[in-house]
Amino acid sequence: MARKRSTQGNHPREPGEKAPGKRPPTPVFYRYCLAEGWEILAGRNDRDNELLTGRTAGPNDYWFHVRGMPGSHVILRHGALEDAERDILRAAAAVAAYHSKARGGGTVAVSCTRAKYVRKPRGAKDGTVAIRKETVLKVSPELPSPPG
Repeated sequence: MARKRSTQGNHPREPGEKAPGKRPPTPVFYRYCLAEGWEILAGRNDRDNELLTGRTAGPNDYWFHVRGMPGSHVILRHGALEDAERDILRAAAAVAAYHSKARGGGTVAVSCTRAKYVRKPRGAKDGTVAIRKETVLKVSPELPSPPG
């Protein structure tokens, strides 16, 4: 005679149902708005950097990170497919410098590329990436003033 399964405790999950208590982490980003509809997002830690770069950024968004130092991944995006002007790129690079260990320095070198050229190496820890086709911007760390 077959035993009836209890509906309490360990019960089989329906297809597509997630394990209880295993919700995906909710990323929290620093968010800054620039003129002309541009938005800057910066990660707060390695896990947020991973989610920002891997899941939130679109392929044509701009991606920034301070060269050779720990810091936030920064994404610059716009609703329309537009190329950013140099001053917009420099503002986003300054945010990347501000949210890094180089904050107290003078001029900081920041890598910039499109998000489609950023990838995580296999087996690397969260927040570690390899980039291609970078441009280096030299900026002072600062946050943008609100658009007015």
